Amino acid sequence: MYKSRATRRRTKKIGLPAETLLYTGEREKNSINITLIDYDAQSFEEHTLKRIDECLPYKRKSTVTWINIDGVHDPVMLEKLGEGFGIHRLVTEDLMNIVQRPKCEDFGDYLFIVLKMLSYDEKENRIIPEQISIILGQKFLLSFQEDSRKDVFHLIRDHLPNGKGKMRKMDTDYLAYALLDTLVDNYFIILEKLGDRIDLLEEELMIRPGKNVIEQLYQLKRELLFLHKAVWPLREVISSLSRRESPLIHEVTTPYLLDVYDHVVQAIDSVEIYRDMLTTMLDLYISNVSYRTNEIMKVLTIIATIFMPLTFLAGVYGMNFKYMPELDWEYGYLLVWMIMIGVGAVMLVYFKKKRWL
Repeated sequence: MYKSRATRRRTKKIGLPAETLLYTGEREKNSINITLIDYDAQSFEEHTLKRIDECLPYKRKSTVTWINIDGVHDPVMLEKLGEGFGIHRLVTEDLMNIVQRPKCEDFGDYLFIVLKMLSYDEKENRIIPEQISIILGQKFLLSFQEDSRKDVFHLIRDHLPNGKGKMRKMDTDYLAYALLDTLVDNYFIILEKLGDRIDLLEEELMIRPGKNVIEQLYQLKRELLFLHKAVWPLREVISSLSRRESPLIHEVTTPYLLDVYDHVVQAIDSVEIYRDMLTTMLDLYISNVSYRTNEIMKVLTIIATIFMPLTFLAGVYGMNFKYMPELDWEYGYLLVWMIMIGVGAVMLVYFKKKRWL
């Protein structure tokens, strides 16, 4: 399901030259919201902006500036932002191509990071993906998302104004760490919900296995496969950041990034465990179906085997021969019935001794 969607989105750019700004998403193209947060240890300000031009003066400030943009479907706006902050046009192209694999690219003056923010739809019981792009520069951080209605960064926004903790005292790379940590923590919420579904499905599999169970099994396998595609590349992203290959990542932030790396590994392990559980449940379902089929076939085979000699006897005495000795005998009919019942009883006793019943 997810693969076909991604393929359809990629086909929109077939034949177009490089650096072509084309939005590949399927979400409604609502108005673009620009939120700017500027802070240091002593000051804090937050603004909702209407134009990209209002962001540009903050690039030259010594404070940490976080600009979050909800909506990546406007090429003119993104191009203007890219020119103002010195962003390569290929990066701007990737911002609008929302089927990117999680990655981290070093452009010297800034780092370009692509991630997946996941939310869980309780009604449809499926994972809703959203691409998050982060541009980490010197004293500024740009974050881009398709839709802010399921944003997981509200905890960071609520935490920044009070001035408590380390975030207001740290540099931009610590803000990037906080965003990464929030996204990874949200993966565990998704894993918990999938784990609850697996537990319920396991109980249903043991009590009343049916077509509905196998459909849910395959749906869960698809969800876990998609989650694996989102989490697995993230390990490489966090690893490259923690190695401090860029001067934008300071030594003081490295231990925090290593902690996120450990969380990513735990998430990957959980995904693998759930996938193994689903495979085991699928094998158990197939074994149960085969066992029930064998039991039914055994009963039918026993019934057919018992009736074979009885059918033979009934066929013999059903032949229309005039000179059959038992036809004129007064107790011939009763004798045939006794023989047939006796043959059936003997066969049942024999089957029980062989433990075929």
